Amino acid sequence: MKINLLLFGSVREAAGTSKLKVELADGARVADLRIWLAERNPVVEKLGDRLAASINTEMAQADDVLEDGDEVAFLPPVAGGDGAVKRCTISELPLDEAEVAARVEGPDAGGVVSFVGRVRNHARGHTIEHLEYEAYPAMAEKEMEKIVDEAAEKWPGTRVAIAHRIGRLEIGDAAVIVIAASAHRGEAFDACEFAIDTLKVTVPIWKREVATDGAYWVDDHA
Repeated sequence: MKINLLLFGSVREAAGTSKLKVELADGARVADLRIWLAERNPVVEKLGDRLAASINTEMAQADDVLEDGDEVAFLPPVAGGDGAVKRCTISELPLDEAEVAARVEGPDAGGVVSFVGRVRNHARGHTIEHLEYEAYPAMAEKEMEKIVDEAAEKWPGTRVAIAHRIGRLEIGDAAVIVIAASAHRGEAFDACEFAIDTLKVTVPIWKREVATDGAYWVDDHA
């Protein structure tokens, strides 16, 4: 059977490509595909258990059996067409805080809390020149939708929207915007903090810091 393999971040950089066609025996598992990749890409072993996998944009386990035509992505650790407004988006264009807020604001929202994450000029003891963000867009938006759904469950009546930029970002550019709207400020603050904290752990977006003394993927420094 043939598997469509997607690579991101430091794994993609080491492989020199983002997409591979891999032929495996029928009944092969995610673990078998990982072994295949590890034999050709030293970063796989370096990341160890921190390298997750997905099948057709859903998180996968090592023992999951693959089927012909599956799209499998290996995901280094990370630093929603029906006409409705999308709450969560990935974009290569500059982010607009007012546009993101408009996705969730309303007459019932007495508290609207916004978080804007911007590119700073230093990190991890390095002087930063610019950042490069890479994502698995289809899965990233799906995972962000899960976050805003969970926030709505934790704080009923609260709405959250998230926008994340990818590509090259200069110092001062907005990399991520999270807006939480609720009847009361407490719930809005809590939901906003929950969303950004969870995003940094679960959403497949990777950051490459380009510093005056070299460039590196942030997952390499975890």
